[in-house]
Amino acid sequence: MMQVAALVSGGVDSSVVVHCLKEQGIDPVIFYIRIGMEDENGYMGCSAEEDIEITSFIAKKYGLKMEVVSLQQEYWDKVVAYTMDAVRRGLTPNPDVMCNRLIKFGSFIDKYGRDFDQIATGHYATTTWVGDRKFLSTSPDPVKDQTDFLARITYDQLLRVIFPIGHMYKYEVRAIADKAQLPSALRKDSQGICFLGKVNYNDFIERYLGTKDGPIVERETGRVLGRHQGFWFHTIGQRKGLGLSGGPWYVVAKDAAENVVYVSQGYDVEAQYGKVIPLEDMHFISGDPWGAAVEQGVDIAFKIRHTPEFTRGRLVKEGDKFRIFSENKIQGIAPGQYGVLYDPDHRICYGSGVICL
Repeated sequence: MMQVAALVSGGVDSSVVVHCLKEQGIDPVIFYIRIGMEDENGYMGCSAEEDIEITSFIAKKYGLKMEVVSLQQEYWDKVVAYTMDAVRRGLTPNPDVMCNRLIKFGSFIDKYGRDFDQIATGHYATTTWVGDRKFLSTSPDPVKDQTDFLARITYDQLLRVIFPIGHMYKYEVRAIADKAQLPSALRKDSQGICFLGKVNYNDFIERYLGTKDGPIVERETGRVLGRHQGFWFHTIGQRKGLGLSGGPWYVVAKDAAENVVYVSQGYDVEAQYGKVIPLEDMHFISGDPWGAAVEQGVDIAFKIRHTPEFTRGRLVKEGDKFRIFSENKIQGIAPGQYGVLYDPDHRICYGSGVICL
């Protein structure tokens, strides 16, 4: 019989995963992963008690085995360390992308999931077989599609994972939860970075990187408009939280070495937008789909942030780096974030590269 591990967080999506598996005649083993971390200062990222209570209810309702496992140290050593290193270098990290690759489909499989045929999660994504290759593909729900968060997983991980609700819309998932009388049916979707819980992101950054006074400078004129407490509190494209009058002002660049934050005013200014997005550290989940053709340019759809919309463009390989030439100007191109690549019809997610300067 197929052995399936279901990663359940207590939210409606992963709860309905269990329901769907049972409907298919599969009895998964439920795993709740602890990743909130308490450090030497007594800081606790998030409280898991309510999540575990709901997950335990789901396990009992369906007569399933449940295990609470800890990947707190692995999360701290890998994902939090990656986040702090990127912020310290003036980049904009994406901890959730790395959590999927390194923790949910990395450390979990290595420590607990080896004996299971498949790992089921509540991600809004699908998979597609093209010949003998499995590809990550998008959900029909454009608002909830999470392929951009999965764009760094490995092919071996993709072969193991299944997405039982990935073909559904969110309203369908909630309707199933309501009909099945699951306690998570009306629970709000979680927001923000998982290890932070209810802790403010800037408060977390300040705890580990401190503060350092520096100037906020108008990019076009060099005029000092105000002060900031550390470039690491600000990201490219940011509009709120600058404390400047006469706005809107947007963060358009950072000088990590000199601790300077550069801003520009207005919405349609050239500094705000770009049509060329350089990428490094390219990762193709199921192998390079283009080969030498990409040196001449291939048509793609892409995202540089989690939005329902895709943008069309062309991808060109130049040496060991790539460039996306976008059809439309893109606001807030932030080094450190991921450029996620899709086929022109944005059905297949091929992988991603790291946006660089």
